[in-house]
Amino acid sequence: MTGKAVQHPSIIIKPIAKHNGISLVIFGVLLLLTTLLFAQHYWQSYRFAYIFMILLCLVITLVGAVKLFEPAISLYLTPDKITFNHRYGHWQLAWQDIQNINIVAEVVGIERETLPYIGIRLVHIDNIAKNISVRLANRLIHQQQGLIIYGVLHQLMTMEQAQINFEPFILSNGEPVKGPIAAFLHQSERLSSAFGYHLFLPADSFDRGINEFSQLLKQCKMASSTYQVN
Repeated sequence: MTGKAVQHPSIIIKPIAKHNGISLVIFGVLLLLTTLLFAQHYWQSYRFAYIFMILLCLVITLVGAVKLFEPAISLYLTPDKITFNHRYGHWQLAWQDIQNINIVAEVVGIERETLPYIGIRLVHIDNIAKNISVRLANRLIHQQQGLIIYGVLHQLMTMEQAQINFEPFILSNGEPVKGPIAAFLHQSERLSSAFGYHLFLPADSFDRGINEFSQLLKQCKMASSTYQVN
């Protein structure tokens, strides 16, 4: 007798960045056509202004086109794990490997400043070492430079800590990790010391507001400990 595959309930998240991409492409193309239409009659009088507008239209269209290459699904949530998809790869974690989830925020002076990220603090950084693709690790090293710069400017990190560390990363069992994943793990530890989180989900990878999505992730993590397959 053949057993039936168990279907786990899941939540699929489509990134808002992809929707913005369509809007930017349409806007860029329409603006370009309008500019070219007017340029036929007034090119000699406003040549430099039209050249600037044409270049601006091309940049807008290009930015939109790049966003369209983002994966159709950015996050896949099931009772046992969370998977983050990126055009350069993915990472995957069991909910039990996550210690804390919250919106990234820092106190600047007397004000609390919220950053456009949801932070994930791991129980142990070893948990991500073998669950992230090499290409994504390499990409995130550079994509997270905005956080690094913010950390340096607000004295959360030193200039030395802001440098990419290419040394092997030693896991808790003594196993060395080399290459882009090692550099990513070093950077994740430094970001954890500065902001309190190892992983960062950008706000444009959600399909809803950052507060609502943060609550959703917390609920999924909480429910994972009590979920049972019937």
